[in-house]
Amino acid sequence: MHIDTQARGFELSAEVRDHVQRRLGFSIDWAHDRVNGVSVVLSDINGPRGGKDKRCRIQVAVAGAADVRIDDTQADLYLAIDRAVDRAGRALARQVARQRQRQPGRSRDARAALSVAVPPADLTTTTV
Repeated sequence: MHIDTQARGFELSAEVRDHVQRRLGFSIDWAHDRVNGVSVVLSDINGPRGGKDKRCRIQVAVAGAADVRIDDTQADLYLAIDRAVDRAGRALARQVARQRQRQPGRSRDARAALSVAVPPADLTTTTV
């Protein structure tokens, strides 16, 4: 799973980049086969004035579905990252559940196709 992390208005440190990678790995790695990519944009809205101005925007590209987009703003950058990642994980779980509901019996059809593709074993018996 490719994670693209960018910072706007400040220098992106290795610690922040590692924190984003680690948190996203915990939160959405279970769906790595459905995720095409993740984009994270971190920004400082007010600049040096301070206040509740650290923003974390996450966009998860989901195969066969609309992208999951999350935006969270907090006074602390790490808190904004943590909250946005948690929300992205929950939103991705809902998205995957909706995909499964739209395709009922898909796994059953796949199992049926496998059973047809494998020829049955020769069941003839010989007596000695």
